[in-house]
Amino acid sequence: MSKSPSTPAIPTPELPSVEEVKEDVVEATKSSLQSLRALAAGGVGGVCAVVVGHPFDLVKVRLQTAEKGVYTGAIDVVRKTIAREGLARGLYAGVSAPLVGVTPMFAVSFWGYDVGKGLVRSFSTVENNQFSVGQISAAGFFSAIPMTLITAPFERVKIMLQIQGQKELKPGEKPKYSGGVDVVRQLYKEGGIRSVFRGSAMTLARDGPGSAAYFATYEIVKRRLTPKDEFGNAGQLSLTAVMAAGGAAGVAMWIPVFPVDTIKSRLQSAEGNPTIGGVVRGLYAKGGLKAFFPGMGPAMARAVPANAATFLGVELAQKAMTKMFG
Repeated sequence: MSKSPSTPAIPTPELPSVEEVKEDVVEATKSSLQSLRALAAGGVGGVCAVVVGHPFDLVKVRLQTAEKGVYTGAIDVVRKTIAREGLARGLYAGVSAPLVGVTPMFAVSFWGYDVGKGLVRSFSTVENNQFSVGQISAAGFFSAIPMTLITAPFERVKIMLQIQGQKELKPGEKPKYSGGVDVVRQLYKEGGIRSVFRGSAMTLARDGPGSAAYFATYEIVKRRLTPKDEFGNAGQLSLTAVMAAGGAAGVAMWIPVFPVDTIKSRLQSAEGNPTIGGVVRGLYAKGGLKAFFPGMGPAMARAVPANAATFLGVELAQKAMTKMFG
């Protein structure tokens, strides 16, 4: 009697132990809480940035979008703005859009940076939990991708509100836009969702490399300023050092991308259906390479206090949440 061939035994998959499941749950919870903290801290930092930096930004945008000869410089913009619109109303024209938009914008930026660092860990080796400059830059560039979806429409609204203050109104004439919501409504009526999101490509072209330089510079300066004991262990970074690192990060962000920002501002403020190529040609024809750098002074002047305030807000928010939630 012949024996039937024996069926090979199918290996039973080994189920994780209760301890392993618990560890996975703890890790997942920690990751989610870290992301939420990054969102919240970024929002706080964003509000600080707007309050400190909006007047500088208004001057930059008006210099970038005004016709040649309208202003003699940054001080002239401030003088004419205050004379025409008053101090608070003039220098904070269009502030509602960034205040409403900047909380999610900065929140998403810092959350995106956190996610970017997670992706960097997945695709490369992080030695001693210390990211290299290249790795930080990659995570910083990634942070700009989700942020653009919020930044582009809010900056479009902000710019439209900022530049309408330049127009001399006739007696009894009302401004074209009554506020941020009215800008969105009119833009949508004129050109649909494409009009609201005009300038998205240039926003990403600015914020991708800008964010890479931003986060990399912040980490480099922060590491240099962090005190160390005789054994080489890092100590507590002072708030002054945090502000210095934040200010340096802001300057580093603007230097390589300022011409891109000028093109974006022109594109988002122009009437009709402008193209990127058309805007570039028009700017160059009017003033050569110099035409791509109007408002550089106010942007640099804004970069230090606004970004010092941003990172100060982020660090203080992170500390507060650590105290509250551990």
